[in-house]
Amino acid sequence: MYTIKRLEKEDIQKVMAFETELRRQEPDTYYWEPDETYRQQLEASFDDERFNTAVSFIAVKGSKVIGRIDASILTSRSDASCCSAYLDWICVLKSERHNKVAQALLNRVRAECKEQGVCMLIALMANNEEAQRFYKNVEDASIHDTGIWIEIK
Repeated sequence: MYTIKRLEKEDIQKVMAFETELRRQEPDTYYWEPDETYRQQLEASFDDERFNTAVSFIAVKGSKVIGRIDASILTSRSDASCCSAYLDWICVLKSERHNKVAQALLNRVRAECKEQGVCMLIALMANNEEAQRFYKNVEDASIHDTGIWIEIK
């Protein structure tokens, strides 16, 4: 079984291993390598106030990260209520996708957004069959053009 937890600075090494394994399992899907620069940027993000609206969780099985989700609460003066969030990325190791890890990660982000007063989670959908199938099955969601609008209830 796995657990969902907030991504914290101390998880960076496990996240780097996850990123490497993700590319090993799907070499034709991810086109950049998680190098030292990426690790440094990820580490620095925890001390950078620009990331105060970041919402990031990982799925952990044993001592390994098997999935990750990243979103951001949108702050815009055109929507001064900050009631929207953007789902930037959700990914699960191919070997773990049958265990409803992505759904659990998405549910955790939705719960966090609700706690912070967000009422809509907006995402752009990847254009591959697996991603399309996932998003078409998201509860309380409707697809608009190339984006998906996910209600936070």
